[in-house]
Amino acid sequence: MARPEVLAIIPARGGSKSIPHKNIAPLNGKPLISYTIRAAQHSRAVSRVIVSTDDNDIASVCINLGAEVPFVRPKELALDSTPTIDVVLHALDELESTEGYRPDLVVLLQATCPLRNSCDIDQAVSVFLSSDCDLVVSVAEVQEHPYNMYKMEDGILCPIVERALTVTSRHDYPVVYRLNGAVYVSRPLTLRESRSFIKGKLVPYVMPRERSIDIDDPIDLHYASAMLSLLEEAYHS
Repeated sequence: MARPEVLAIIPARGGSKSIPHKNIAPLNGKPLISYTIRAAQHSRAVSRVIVSTDDNDIASVCINLGAEVPFVRPKELALDSTPTIDVVLHALDELESTEGYRPDLVVLLQATCPLRNSCDIDQAVSVFLSSDCDLVVSVAEVQEHPYNMYKMEDGILCPIVERALTVTSRHDYPVVYRLNGAVYVSRPLTLRESRSFIKGKLVPYVMPRERSIDIDDPIDLHYASAMLSLLEEAYHS
């Protein structure tokens, strides 16, 4: 079987309210997005790495890091409300119309997940190729179980999930996972038809908690910094 053409797309818009220019914010002396670019570049499965951005500063940083920035993303696709699927489909359309380029697989890598590594990408692609599925999505086991979560209704706490009466111990809780945002794998046709990264038959690629950080605010940056240092110490020890 021929090696599939795998396109890694890294969305990186310029606007960010929680952290100014979040995608290139410094993390342990490097731009945040550099960790994702490096992971994609070192992946054996990925054939090509592109960044979709509307921002000249981000584009310059990414080009210096060796990633392609083959087009400028339109401002209307760089809003807080812009769905990621629209960004990915725009990238696919641009590459097809300007280059005639049509990848076999698309790997979505969010720049806000700096601890995902090249092995995670390779293994997620491998899971996809060996599965009968529409998408592979990376997940992590949750710490706070839904059985212990409540919502407020008229000042009264109500459970989010009705716990089975037979479940009395935390050890009996079912294992629950969350999407960690690190890796999504699918085929272009599937994405065009579903216009979603979470529709259809989903197969998980399970990642450990320590590599499942998704940067949303400054606290996440500090946590990622500490975790990166710990992982590097463990690697060199």
